Amino acid sequence: MTIRRANHEDLEFIVAMIADDPLGIKRENFQLPLPNEYQLAFEKILADYNQELMVMEDENGEVIGTLQLSFIQYLTYRGGIRAQIEAVRIRKDKRGLGIGKMLFEWAINRAKERQAHVLQLTTDKQRPDAIRFYQDLGFNATHEGMKLHFE
Repeated sequence: MTIRRANHEDLEFIVAMIADDPLGIKRENFQLPLPNEYQLAFEKILADYNQELMVMEDENGEVIGTLQLSFIQYLTYRGGIRAQIEAVRIRKDKRGLGIGKMLFEWAINRAKERQAHVLQLTTDKQRPDAIRFYQDLGFNATHEGMKLHFE
């Protein structure tokens, strides 16, 4: 298994994985060719030093997982860095094989390399299996997250 930065050839596979669950299918627009907004967002991510969009490949070079790791500089914690993990997805036929755990282990180590003092994530309350997975990795629900969605 290899974990590497995503490139242009990976974008279609990444969006397909993000859209391939009950919540993702409601908010994504996966079609081929991909709508231009995905390409524009991908270019912005690639250009930002504090964004790391990663993919995991299997032994055949097929993309089987993805995550985005963001590093947020702020003033609290004496000018600390907060790492935020988002959009973790494993290809449907590869779930339950420990791939998600490997991706998280990579993200934890990467956050430490970048000297982040915390790695955080949010997850939808409608994902009880994901919540248990994160808890098993040592994540604790220490804060109540809130969102304000704009139409």
